[in-house]
Amino acid sequence: MADYQAPLRDMRFVLNEVFDAPSLWTSLPKVAENVDPDTADAILEEAGKITSGVLAPLNREGDEQGCKWNNGEVSTPEGFREAYQTIVEGGWNGLGGNPEFGGMGMPKTLVAQFEEMMQAANMAFGLAPMLTAGACLALDAHGSQELKEKYLPNMYAGVWSGAMDLTEPHAGTDLGIIRTKAEPNGDGSFSVTGTKIFITWGEHDMAENIIHLVLAKLPDAPKGPKGISLFLVPKFEVNEDGSLGERNSLSCGSLEKKMGIKGSATCVMNFDGAKGWLVGEENKGLAAMFTMMNYERLGVGIQGIGAAEASLQSAREYALERIQSRAPTGAQQPEKAADPILVHPDVRRMLLTMKGYVEGGRAFSTYVAQWLDISKYSDDDERRKHAEGMVALLTPVAKAFLTDRGLDACIMGQQVFGGHGFIREWGQEQLVRDCRITQIYEGTNGIQALDLMGRKVVGSQGKLYELFAEDVASFIEENSGDENLRPYLEPLAAAFERLSDVTEHVINQASDNPDAVGAASVDYLDLFGLTALGYMWAKMVKAAAPKAEADTSGFYSGKVKSARFYFDRLLPKTVALAEGIRSGSNSMMALTAEEF
Repeated sequence: MADYQAPLRDMRFVLNEVFDAPSLWTSLPKVAENVDPDTADAILEEAGKITSGVLAPLNREGDEQGCKWNNGEVSTPEGFREAYQTIVEGGWNGLGGNPEFGGMGMPKTLVAQFEEMMQAANMAFGLAPMLTAGACLALDAHGSQELKEKYLPNMYAGVWSGAMDLTEPHAGTDLGIIRTKAEPNGDGSFSVTGTKIFITWGEHDMAENIIHLVLAKLPDAPKGPKGISLFLVPKFEVNEDGSLGERNSLSCGSLEKKMGIKGSATCVMNFDGAKGWLVGEENKGLAAMFTMMNYERLGVGIQGIGAAEASLQSAREYALERIQSRAPTGAQQPEKAADPILVHPDVRRMLLTMKGYVEGGRAFSTYVAQWLDISKYSDDDERRKHAEGMVALLTPVAKAFLTDRGLDACIMGQQVFGGHGFIREWGQEQLVRDCRITQIYEGTNGIQALDLMGRKVVGSQGKLYELFAEDVASFIEENSGDENLRPYLEPLAAAFERLSDVTEHVINQASDNPDAVGAASVDYLDLFGLTALGYMWAKMVKAAAPKAEADTSGFYSGKVKSARFYFDRLLPKTVALAEGIRSGSNSMMALTAEEF
């Protein structure tokens, strides 16, 4: 299997040439004071070294060893503690954190590239910094000044890690029925009691303290999701001077035995009157959690890209080296017993499909990160509000479409290897197993599709969709005279019109058919995602085509040719998806329970 190498050339292309991120950062004063092009480039370079040289070599061993549970204590795979210290010493835990409390204040457009490298190199390990960053984000946005001062510096420094405790044995998607309780102690603290499951890195030996953000209900809380509050519950209580105090009344009851990401600890956490502190307002816990969710859901989408990138690198190298049969057009390497399998059209189909989703997905994740940066840092109210709408609309697409296509790409990478792809030593079967969870956690992809179709599109009567529609339409109009883009703008416009027509169709159906949204949602998200990646590939052609003719490296010419494949072979899938959506819900809902 190929050793993972961070795709720095492609990341720089997306950041600097496709999206002109330095200009975006300059337009956001709070960002500009922390980053410039040279700083960003140095961060990318160092991130590539650490992820490729430190994290990737631990990936297979971490999967084979897994975490170990012993009487409530969890030990990590060999090398993980040392790798964690490398991440901590480099300041990577606080890369996007608030500088007021020790973070580096880097924009999400840059942080997203590091996140992809980390997840591609070692997803199980990468979940630990990812969860800490999410916990910090929620605490920074909603915690009191006292809580932020007390906890954020050590969390950004990585001395303490973070965990998010949402799910319960009986309550996954439907958090309104959680049973974990929080009783006031009369001194500003609360006693938290209940059991949480599927808590990623809820217990481990890499950091000296673990800060849990726990969803729970107060005694007089309203029923349902409007009665959920968020509490900070540390593994060790923290003294007034910042030192660690007594062990809190919480413990890891067991570790889950999982299909993938075996190097990470997925914990059952028991809270037995553990002392905690309210984060944000009473009964507003979901609002606080959703502050984190937009970032984390994009982060999970990036995991899908990362796994697919690792699979593509390995499959590409294998296709260049593995000789098997002759090319349909005749021997390409007559001095050898057979030709490399790259000569075969079906192998090229798989590799180009992977390339289309990985590189298009990287551009799309950066596009969404751009809107996150504007929504968080802009001083212009109108610009910020516009960006918030784009983030709301695009987040479920980023999470679900990128992870669905990420798994598809990993399976194709495995298929390129044939029988060897099923064998442990080549690494492809681990990528398939690891990537599978990305479609499930942080809200299953079916729920993401319902969120997009029901809440964001139908719920806004198309107003949020119009923000994206205006962006695509402006690009098409502004570039109508570009000869390089002409072959791409017509099919993009057709797919975009198809998406707009279907959007209006479902909005109209939903007014008198309760099943319309649910029946259309998954296909609609795929239609949206394919069209969005078509838009990204058109933007990449705009940046690459003028440089392609004089390109001796093959980078820019390869981009243009890969775009042609995407538009010829992948974007047309939108036709079938649109037809399926227009068929409505009747055939889906017609069977009785007995007929299944």
